[in-house]
Amino acid sequence: MNKVKALISGVALSVAMATSALAAGVEINASSTGLAMQGYDPVAYFTDGAPTKGSYKITSIYNDATYRFATEEHKAAFEKNPEAYVPAYGGYCAFGTAMGFKFDGDPNHWKIVDNTLYLNLSQDIQDRWEGDIPGFIQNANANWTDIADKDPAELQTQ
Repeated sequence: MNKVKALISGVALSVAMATSALAAGVEINASSTGLAMQGYDPVAYFTDGAPTKGSYKITSIYNDATYRFATEEHKAAFEKNPEAYVPAYGGYCAFGTAMGFKFDGDPNHWKIVDNTLYLNLSQDIQDRWEGDIPGFIQNANANWTDIADKDPAELQTQ
């Protein structure tokens, strides 16, 4: 477990600036402009089985964050039930959340587990997370109640 914490601490330094400027609030991982998921379509993961960039012309706002969609149909599905499509932990890295941190979730490193979309920081982190998905989800769920409203940079100084 110490190796994992060391890895996470090292990663923390490289992503601190990217995750600290959140316009939409600390519970949602959004850019300084409020764009969630780096502009990727959250519905496409479920319908197309692949990360798909959304269009700046097809958007919806949910929890003060802007989501983009590849099609009007995806937008309509999202607006009908956004909780079915938004990624766990506000789009922060699932593995990082399991360790008690908030790192950018990369829309290209993802997995749907029990109808929930999870993002991870990188392929290496995704591989580690896939080693014990149920355990990491359990840890992340427990940690999220304590860290959801905290700024990512604040967590790195504890």
